[in-house]
Amino acid sequence: MKRSTLLPLVLLLGIGLFGQSLWVIDARLSELVTGVHGMADILSRASPPDFSSLPDIVWPTLETLDIALFGTVCGVIMAIPFAVLAARNVTPSKALYYFARSVIALTRAVPDLIWALLFVTAVGLGPFPGALALSVHSIGMLGRLFAERIEDMDMGAVEALTLTGAGRVQVFTHAVVPTLAPSLLGIALYRFDENLRSSLVLGFVGAGGLGFRMLTAMNLFQYREVSMLLIVTFLLVVGAEQISSALRKLMA
Repeated sequence: MKRSTLLPLVLLLGIGLFGQSLWVIDARLSELVTGVHGMADILSRASPPDFSSLPDIVWPTLETLDIALFGTVCGVIMAIPFAVLAARNVTPSKALYYFARSVIALTRAVPDLIWALLFVTAVGLGPFPGALALSVHSIGMLGRLFAERIEDMDMGAVEALTLTGAGRVQVFTHAVVPTLAPSLLGIALYRFDENLRSSLVLGFVGAGGLGFRMLTAMNLFQYREVSMLLIVTFLLVVGAEQISSALRKLMA
């Protein structure tokens, strides 16, 4: 089929898919317009931000940051061995390859909110279940990206060490790690950015941090505190992005 004929068909298909999505989600733009007044009312009650609540926000902010940090570090530690097994060019056997790929797919397919609910049921409310949820979910995302990097790496150093009689552990530590360390660290920093945002949402299911504090304030109609929490959240996310960007530039 010619490109000139295919492009209109793809365009029509895209329009059709978007049209059915409007029908399925029952989009009602008129109600959005009429609901602007209610949104404006909430915004008016949320200003000015309640700066007096800042001392009480320090600890939830630290919890949110540490949930993301714990989830990222533990996710990296657990993802690396699965990534090695899930990379075709270095995996010891096909059975381990399919096992590792299945684990990576499972941990990625189940949303972090579901993992958080499971861990909240297991260990109770607080930041710990949120950190565990991000750790498990990070295995799937990091494991897949790490495995792809390993499969795309230059195998020259690996083959050279293998010819000298080096074992699998020696090949991994002396060839794979030095070659991939910068790119893997960059991926881990991107994942930390995502985990920081996710840790805010996980607070709404009882996983602590700023999200849980925000949910409590909203349930009590304390909108001025909510606006203060949103400001702190914005500063935290932007600060983390700037630090991650600076670290990635240093590695480049």
